Amino acid sequence: MRETPNFNGWRATVLHREDGNTDRLMRQLRLLGLDPRLQWAPLPASDVPDLVIVDADQGWDDLLPWQTEQAACPVVAMLGSEAPGRIAWAIQQGAGAIIAKPVAASAVYPALVMAASIHQERKTNAERLRHLEERVRLRPLVHAAVEKLMRAHRVDEERAYAILRDHAMRRRLPMEQIAAFIVGGAEPLPEAG
Repeated sequence: MRETPNFNGWRATVLHREDGNTDRLMRQLRLLGLDPRLQWAPLPASDVPDLVIVDADQGWDDLLPWQTEQAACPVVAMLGSEAPGRIAWAIQQGAGAIIAKPVAASAVYPALVMAASIHQERKTNAERLRHLEERVRLRPLVHAAVEKLMRAHRVDEERAYAILRDHAMRRRLPMEQIAAFIVGGAEPLPEAG
């Protein structure tokens, strides 16, 4: 994240029992332009806000609608203990930052920025991973296209790969897509020139 986010208008759900900590937190969230809602009930999957702040000291596994997948929004954990199990639980829920209890107003904004930044980074990395996994999955197509080019043009593997790569670059398409066209017969073989 290159810029510090503007939280104005963000919907935030605070999953915590009402107490002095939540009073300070809610006041600070409003000052930062967020629209906070306090509840101590599981967050429904149909109503995921822009940001979740969760009590990691008393939270349980079904409090948030995601289990093993990536959190659907930035998550901040409120934590008053140093119990390793509670910290591990917060991490499993996707927390990108912690606000220590008792809540200090000056700790809220940095935690929100950290959580938003880490959430965006996780989303970007997950997308990159999906893209790379897709390319790896399609590698047999590239190999089949290279073999077809080797047979058609009577060239070695390196030259056939170069033909495929150059054709993909000229068409401005991924090699995997051009390979699929070639293997499927959707377009003529590129020239060996």
